[in-house]
Amino acid sequence: MPSATTSAPDPNPAHVTIVRELLDAGDGFVSGEHLAEILGISRVSVWAHMDKLRQAGYEVEAVRRKGYRLVKKPEGLDETLLRAALGSLRHTPDLYFLESVDSTNNEAERLLAEDRPAPFVVIAREQTRGRGRLGRRWESGNHGNLYASFAFRPRISPARMQDFTLWMGVNVCEAVANTCQIDVGVKWPNDLFHQGRKLGGMLTEIRTDADTTREVVFGLGLNINSTRQQWPESIADRTASVAEACGRPVDINRVTAAIIHHVTAAMKAFIEGDHRDRFLALWDRLDILRGRRIAVLISGNRIEGTAEGIDTTGALRLRDDHGNLHRCLAGDVTIEKPPLA
Repeated sequence: MPSATTSAPDPNPAHVTIVRELLDAGDGFVSGEHLAEILGISRVSVWAHMDKLRQAGYEVEAVRRKGYRLVKKPEGLDETLLRAALGSLRHTPDLYFLESVDSTNNEAERLLAEDRPAPFVVIAREQTRGRGRLGRRWESGNHGNLYASFAFRPRISPARMQDFTLWMGVNVCEAVANTCQIDVGVKWPNDLFHQGRKLGGMLTEIRTDADTTREVVFGLGLNINSTRQQWPESIADRTASVAEACGRPVDINRVTAAIIHHVTAAMKAFIEGDHRDRFLALWDRLDILRGRRIAVLISGNRIEGTAEGIDTTGALRLRDDHGNLHRCLAGDVTIEKPPLA
């Protein structure tokens, strides 16, 4: 199936270097001589690159004998800004940066089918057919949010994949919490929450051979700069964004770069199998269900009780009202309201 995407050309590497230098300088100036030296070009060529950056939406001030200073940068996701923010990440995954796509997971699957080298990340400003678990619709308008899919070819046992989404979830939580200084928690099995409202969701899709995980696509939808007015009325009261939690718009490129850093490192640890202790410790700290009364719907059967965390395989532990412990490997979870006094 052909790709149904619209993508801008890859950014000029010189532009990424220039933008990184300007960002690192903050309110200070970067000399044209310094830029010419690190790029191996003339100062006239540096000026030409600045002109192209201005055309791309960057406001750059030029002052004689001082150099250049970044006054304003484009709003929203920008591939040059994202690559600049990624900085010195070793083994940076390939990026496929899209204006619009049906689903980033779908696009990742198409690229894997074309035998593109993995790992790579598909990032879009908008999804026209975003989806979550069980084929549910994921609201994916161009409202300053992140829609991303990470593709891997891990070549590990399928049995080891049971807690993969949970492990990725706690790492995404850490990336957002550390970058934006907000509280983020994870709700088993695939949701991210802030103060009782949904901040994002995850969708992992796996292809296996008889004894090997051949391909993994980890999809992430994260509300970053959207506002309550942009969400459908049916979900507005249950939905949160990072900007709302911070009380101000946030730098989506910086947040995205932090998530790519964390997910890349998390996958390396997962493949090497040395993540287990850290995973359980993180889950205990970030789990929003532990100790709360919940209901789990499994194949039409409803079980009510108290959540007791997860076991070493990632299964949800639920203690019912008769004291019986249930291991839930899959299912839909709702948090029950406490009874009225």
